Amino acid sequence: MMKHETVVLIVGAGPAGLATSACLNLLSIPNVILERDDCYASLWQKKAYDCLKLHLAKNFCELPHMPFPVSAPTFVPKYTFVQYLHKYVTEFNVDPLYNRNVESAWYDRVTKRWVVKAKNGVSGLVEEYVGEFLVVATGENSEGYIPSVNGLDSFTGSIIHSSEYENGKKFGYKNVLVVGAGNSGMEIAYDLFNWGAQTSIVVRSPVHVLTKELVQLGMYLLKYLSCSFVDKIVLMFSKLLYGDLCKHGIHRPTKGPFYLKRETGRSPVIDVGTVARIKTRDIEVMKSIEEIKGDQIKFSNGQEKRFDAIVFATGFTSNVRKWLKHDGGLFNEKGMPHLKSPNRWKGEHGLYCVGFASAGLFGISNDAKNIANDISQIAKKK
Repeated sequence: MMKHETVVLIVGAGPAGLATSACLNLLSIPNVILERDDCYASLWQKKAYDCLKLHLAKNFCELPHMPFPVSAPTFVPKYTFVQYLHKYVTEFNVDPLYNRNVESAWYDRVTKRWVVKAKNGVSGLVEEYVGEFLVVATGENSEGYIPSVNGLDSFTGSIIHSSEYENGKKFGYKNVLVVGAGNSGMEIAYDLFNWGAQTSIVVRSPVHVLTKELVQLGMYLLKYLSCSFVDKIVLMFSKLLYGDLCKHGIHRPTKGPFYLKRETGRSPVIDVGTVARIKTRDIEVMKSIEEIKGDQIKFSNGQEKRFDAIVFATGFTSNVRKWLKHDGGLFNEKGMPHLKSPNRWKGEHGLYCVGFASAGLFGISNDAKNIANDISQIAKKK
């Protein structure tokens, strides 16, 4: 078995892993990134739909030590962000090891080192990596989640997760059901409509709908005003813009959008034009699915409809609990940190996590800098 030693082991080469490695490199702290895929940021490069844009203004989405160019649009498209990442890894000499699927990781109390075993997807060999510190950078979006639905295995059409959706070209003139009304679900539904699909969307839970300008306004006001006051202002404008959405099947949560983001990590939906199409019934809002039989789907209000395809925009799950054998008191049973700010990113025995704050790229940037500085301070004391 091949054995490699370093100071910091990082699992995952998404933006979180890249940012952490860059910060460590600037402090001259040796580190190794282990990535299961054959490229960095595979979620962005391989599993993001074509029309995706960053949901916050670019100044809230920068990775540490490198702003977006002035010429970049305020809301950065997927391909521009990927180009930004290409420049980032070159600028900070970030060099992940690809095709390394981590099978297990644990803390050796005798040697006081973290031991990680990863299978090399090219050679088939199991490799061992040892480091003083372990950074879990696999994030909240490790694996696409499709909920259990009665009769789903009988569905005769195509079933995909939003991470497999590129665009609506192949769905033109077909009946397509999008399950999930978060940002991805709403954007995919709108994209499907634009490609000529007969589109329906399942809205199961209350959701705030805002424009990108209202989100920008809210983010700015939060620097000076309380969250509750900002929520009141933003909701007032949202109601003026959209009116009563209840009659169209969209209900607002009882708590405000920025409160929910802070407390639960749940983001408001940034409308790209979907709501207008829902109002004209070009996109039909459906209740939750009760049962599927063949190509017929029955909903909780008794309505039945035939569909050719289902797109599950039902989010992702963490896979940390599958391979991390000693979590340093950091993760709960769902593979998410159970600690609250400001130290949610730090566990015991040199264990850290980045990309689990439900705070997007802004949270990733802050956590990466905090982790690198904390490791640097510990290293100086030795």
